[in-house]
Amino acid sequence: MARLAICELTTFRWPFEKDVEQYKAAGISAIGVWRQKLTDVGEQKGTELLAQAGLAVSSLQWAGGFTGSDGRSHEESLADARQAIVTAAAIGAGCLIIHSGARGVHTHNHARRLFRDALKKLLPLAEERGVMVALEPMNGDCGGEFTFLNCFDETLDLLSKCDSPALGIALDTYHWGHCPLLLERLSQLAPRLALVQLGDSHAPPPRGEQNRCQLGDGTIPLCEIVQRLTAAGYDGFFEVELMGEEIEAADYREVLARSVRTFNEWTSGSGSKVQSPKSKVALP
Repeated sequence: MARLAICELTTFRWPFEKDVEQYKAAGISAIGVWRQKLTDVGEQKGTELLAQAGLAVSSLQWAGGFTGSDGRSHEESLADARQAIVTAAAIGAGCLIIHSGARGVHTHNHARRLFRDALKKLLPLAEERGVMVALEPMNGDCGGEFTFLNCFDETLDLLSKCDSPALGIALDTYHWGHCPLLLERLSQLAPRLALVQLGDSHAPPPRGEQNRCQLGDGTIPLCEIVQRLTAAGYDGFFEVELMGEEIEAADYREVLARSVRTFNEWTSGSGSKVQSPKSKVALP
């Protein structure tokens, strides 16, 4: 189970200390750290708790907003992202997730230029500190407030233009798992992935407020995605990120236990036969 991680957003109500305690108790070996929870407990204490528990850090979430859509100036977002890179290095995070920010009032070309310029200023520090920066494209109907990257080809083009070993992609299955063409592109994406986030959904495609369900209860072919990525050479973490009404109403301990059992079934080859997604939405 060394490749399974849980993102702290999944256990939203628990504080950092309880996340560390309960993830370890559930037999989970890695944690996706949410910056807000780490700030609440204090970076030094949080780092000590992680070391004591022997938990690896799959990701640190998140930095960005370089388009000014979250109310901060471009320079303020850059300063925050630099601090996030330093924090990611201090806790040994597998990657730092970056969101560009919404396009807002900018033209697409201008928003893209702001983001590319920000990355070029940040990547030397990331390379120096040994931190992988992971761009997260999202479905525009439910992730537009976080990023204008709503297309894998555009994301791959940014990676090519920045040309840094410290730059990769975070693939969130909740946003893209209902797209039939995703399965066909996994072998192409696998070498560029810094993180895979596992989220399931009952109804494709996602729109509005994110409403995820427990792994295996939805219609996303997660078992096949995990197995295809593994076969394609992806050896990073699979990080469970669940949120929404169903998860908030559930017992978090059972969510953790269920995630472990389901992922173990998928990776041991004992998972049930996976049906292809019924959605006709093509992958951008």
